[in-house]
Amino acid sequence: MQTAAVILSGPRSLELSALDLTPPGAGDVVVRVTHSGISTGTEKLFWEGRMPPFPGMGYPLVPGYEAAGEVVEAPEGSSLKAGDRVFVPGATCFGEVRGLFGAAAHHLVTPAARVTRIDAALGAEGALLALAATARHALAEPGHALPDLIVGHGVLGRLLARLTIAAGAPAPTVWEVNPARQGGATGYEVLHPDADPRKDYAAIYDASGDAALVDVLIRRLRKGGELVLAGFYTAPISFGFTMAFLKEARLRVAAEWNAADMAATRGLVETGALSLAGLITHTAPAQDAARAYDTAFSDPTCLKMILDWRGQA
Repeated sequence: MQTAAVILSGPRSLELSALDLTPPGAGDVVVRVTHSGISTGTEKLFWEGRMPPFPGMGYPLVPGYEAAGEVVEAPEGSSLKAGDRVFVPGATCFGEVRGLFGAAAHHLVTPAARVTRIDAALGAEGALLALAATARHALAEPGHALPDLIVGHGVLGRLLARLTIAAGAPAPTVWEVNPARQGGATGYEVLHPDADPRKDYAAIYDASGDAALVDVLIRRLRKGGELVLAGFYTAPISFGFTMAFLKEARLRVAAEWNAADMAATRGLVETGALSLAGLITHTAPAQDAARAYDTAFSDPTCLKMILDWRGQA
């Protein structure tokens, strides 16, 4: 069995090509992908050749960790069946081509336990569940405050803000320096940092991935406040000790989502408590993947680019 897949053979070297799929095992599900998302975090780093050493890293690779599609074949005894709509966080089913994270393909073979059944009405928005679960993971750590300041109004920053409001907390302030991304807020305020004089935030969640901001953000905390690093950082994290000492600052790193985050996030979306509307700004057919990746990483108006695989043979 073969599939069309996006292949990164090196930095800025990307093509859509045919790959042999690993035959499904006893517990595997085969999924026909309809939509996959392009990450402007980790995928951009691979595309630019700037990804720090990471388990499983190397070229050539099939990128992506956001795919929505329908089950073609389900294992015996599984609760899944052909036709079910599912989210897939990628796969490693491409032989010698690495699946890191392996979602940008028309067909995927993966253990049934890794996929999540979703509402078919979500359509392309179903591919956003990983980002939403990542935001939920950052917020759900027991004993930690929800954000009163979020840095960055990209997709992750917007999801953090929406989830904070959905949890019943006061609407957070959001910082954004890019005018093209300052719109689109619902129920919260987006400011340029220069327009915000506050220096008493209890919990600042950084979704920018900019290591240079850590020192700046510590200065904006109240005494005993917490800075949560929710982005992905390629530069070493450093800060001046004196201000951190005076603020008695705490720093926490938020990692990727887990199964509990995915289950909770799916529930929030299905009940309408969390909306994924307005986060997808660009869509391209899979055969135009090279152009789509360039747009996703270079166009400041592009919040989320989705590849549409439905016309792919």
